[in-house]
Amino acid sequence: MQRYLGIYLNDQLAMGLVWREVARRAQRSNADGDLGRALADVAMAISEDVTTFKKIMRRLGIVQNPVKALLAVGAERLGRLQLNGAVWTYSPLSRFVELEILCMGIEGKKVLWSTLRDLAGLAARLPDVDFDELIRRAEEQRRILEPYRASSGTAALAPF
Repeated sequence: MQRYLGIYLNDQLAMGLVWREVARRAQRSNADGDLGRALADVAMAISEDVTTFKKIMRRLGIVQNPVKALLAVGAERLGRLQLNGAVWTYSPLSRFVELEILCMGIEGKKVLWSTLRDLAGLAARLPDVDFDELIRRAEEQRRILEPYRASSGTAALAPF
């Protein structure tokens, strides 16, 4: 079963790296104003969560798969080439898609922490890891981004 846990954790780490890169890119693209400050906070928190996740993997003796990590970051970079309604510039759709991806990732992270705590039994194996706090942190990240996601969605998608 440790083999399956290792595969699962490496897949989740790859996704965490994608979300970290999306958060950093979104922060750079929106550096001015409230959204930029919110994204800076969320990007830092996501980076901290990735570090925590890597520490959990090390403590469990699970080797990180560098190929999966490299492919995930490469896929994120390729995702920047998507059509966004503007050829050379950042568009309202770019902002919305980035925030939507981040919110989906944060929701997935909440599920991940509860899966590790409850289904993988890591709360017992790693009693010093506060999975409830990690879930709370994800909820806070989502709370911070939601108003910006909603307003950017309206700006990009509303018919008027």
